[in-house]
Amino acid sequence: MIPPDVSVPPRKSARELLLTAAARLFYAQGVGATGIDAITAAAGVAKKSLYNNFASKAELVGAYLDDRHEEWLGLYRKRADLAGGPRERVLAIFDAYLDHARFAYEQGFRGCGLLNAAAELPAGSPGRMAVRRHKEEVEALLTAHLAELLPGQEEPRRRLASHLAFLLEGAMVRAGLEGGDARLLEGRTIAAQMLDEL
Repeated sequence: MIPPDVSVPPRKSARELLLTAAARLFYAQGVGATGIDAITAAAGVAKKSLYNNFASKAELVGAYLDDRHEEWLGLYRKRADLAGGPRERVLAIFDAYLDHARFAYEQGFRGCGLLNAAAELPAGSPGRMAVRRHKEEVEALLTAHLAELLPGQEEPRRRLASHLAFLLEGAMVRAGLEGGDARLLEGRTIAAQMLDEL
């Protein structure tokens, strides 16, 4: 019998177990290289459980991409909540990417999980569109924070947001290729210098 003062964590649903396993395997091995059997084995559930929760592997990939997006937004919100002003909120976006790079990945850091998955998906697929929406949302966050720094300067604000988004994505790609956060730190430093010059 469990003593009354010890709480037992709730048991995860089959859907949660499948998403956790898929996220780990998709990131480590790639979407195409990860089969349904590997996912169900890693989740410790029957194959039928997968099809009871997802109509297809494509639907599971979509749920994985949605979860990655929400995971990043969570990192960003934590950073933004601590930011002291619009300049710091811009840099909070870079910091959220740094936090992502510093997770303890099973086979090391491989860059943006969303971009990695998108590279394997066909043009026009729902998954690629989901990744595009995520990247557009990141740029929209940059634009919103820059609006506070550059009030009434719509074109310079849009251009700077675009430049910062390119800087961020390029730094993330290089960081993923190199397996560490050095390029992201460098990108953040460049971004801070750009903001200091406003």
